[in-house]
Amino acid sequence: MATARRILFLGGNGIISASCSREVLARGDDLTHLTRGIGSTREPIPGVRALTGDAHDPASIRAAFGDEEFDVVVNFRAFTPAQVAADIETFAGRTGQYVFISSASAYQKPVAALPIVEATPLRNPFWQYSRDKIAGEDLLVAAYRDSGFPMTIVRPSHTYDGGLVPLDGGWTVLDRLRRGAPVVIHGDGTSLWTLTHARDFARAFVGLLGNPHALGSAIHITGDEVLTWDAIARTLADALGVEAQLVHVASETIARMLPDVGSGLLGDKAHSVVFDNTRVKRLVPGWEAVIPFSDGAREIVEWHLADERRRVLKPELNEAFDRLVAIAGGGRG
Repeated sequence: MATARRILFLGGNGIISASCSREVLARGDDLTHLTRGIGSTREPIPGVRALTGDAHDPASIRAAFGDEEFDVVVNFRAFTPAQVAADIETFAGRTGQYVFISSASAYQKPVAALPIVEATPLRNPFWQYSRDKIAGEDLLVAAYRDSGFPMTIVRPSHTYDGGLVPLDGGWTVLDRLRRGAPVVIHGDGTSLWTLTHARDFARAFVGLLGNPHALGSAIHITGDEVLTWDAIARTLADALGVEAQLVHVASETIARMLPDVGSGLLGDKAHSVVFDNTRVKRLVPGWEAVIPFSDGAREIVEWHLADERRRVLKPELNEAFDRLVAIAGGGRG
């Protein structure tokens, strides 16, 4: 019987990390979460040892686990190059593998060629989030080359579970669908997009932990199902048992009216993305993404309908959607 590995997750109960945590435990490994211990609306995961610390504070991280060493360390909460630099210092010589959760939004925008492969250049002039991920990757590549720091970079694309609505706006958008109000879709609704269920992601991801062939390199993990944005909205409507009323608005117009989502829209969602998953399938033999979005959409609807507290309406966002519909002339697709 294989010896259980000691694995540390910085963060661990989010959209991606919760599914990864359950998969790690199912494989018999010992899992520790380091979290702030506040703010999560998700149920604790049985079987996880919890430490309290702030993933944004290197001193807090070191104080939380003292002299402990881990076979694998995964940081789901590193968003800036400064955090990555601190992790390199903290975990050098204390882990056999450090995994940085980057982002597929780091790939060049606009994308010059599809499908996207791991060698596709990294450049995103639209979104600071993506540029910070790129800068973090650069530090890790340099640390691997200079000192052999045992890093692996993982690039998720749009990964969801029952608690995440893929359309910007969360329950507010599902509510608009449910009551027949027009739902705003960027562009003409025909650009291509890839969604990945968190449970599919987790099965591939855990296969990379402790995998010597993953060291020193970057791997993206995405589904193979490709959908248009219109199809995504209509699949959610089908799960609600309604017909979608869609209004198409230029991405630049949406970004001006909704600056909180504008960078992610112009820097990611407005572009067609299709991924070649050959590398992860080679590293994790037998892995396939098997959950279609038609099933995922039903899970999203059921999750929100199961508890009224999850159905949070955002009046200001609703008003902004109504203004965008008016700008578009109210035309429906």
